[in-house]
Amino acid sequence: MRRVLQIIRDLLLTALILLFLGLVVVRLEGPQETMSGSARIVDGDTLVLDGKRIRLAGIDAPELRQVCQREQRDWLCGATARDYLAAMIGDAKTACEANGSDQYGRHLAVCRVANRDLNAAMVDGGYAIAFGDYTAEEAAARQKRLGLWAGTFDAPRTWRQTHGGMDEMPHGPQGWLDTAISRAGQRIEAAMSKVWND
Repeated sequence: MRRVLQIIRDLLLTALILLFLGLVVVRLEGPQETMSGSARIVDGDTLVLDGKRIRLAGIDAPELRQVCQREQRDWLCGATARDYLAAMIGDAKTACEANGSDQYGRHLAVCRVANRDLNAAMVDGGYAIAFGDYTAEEAAARQKRLGLWAGTFDAPRTWRQTHGGMDEMPHGPQGWLDTAISRAGQRIEAAMSKVWND
């Protein structure tokens, strides 16, 4: 019996190692599509770039018509989230790396302006919540009571469900393993850049 359990354990371990290696290989293939240019902002987590509709992956911003409460007053948190994203982009060139699409045909992407991760910045500023990624940024914004966290609000997904909007499941830009590999690579690249430039 003990021998059978060891064989099963070894087979499961081998399968997990092969799965991990397969995911690493898929990650090394890179993003499916890279787009850059002048962006048109739709709302706090959606933009149009090169004529393609892009959903910022791993985050969920309030819907454009969504109203939140702060200091016992209503405030247009959806419009404010859109304006916050628009202000970060301004007239700068936006670059997005898409890896897949959602059920509505929008490209799921991580977008940057001058190496600033817009997805992370939206959550870090308190104008979007983590939606499959960016949990550390959400925790920081919540602790500092920034943006949405300065008052009360319905989670955007809940608001969509009660107001007849599109429903979607949480997503990460490339899955949890790919995201971890990507972030580790970005940290190594930043560290090497500091060493190289100093």
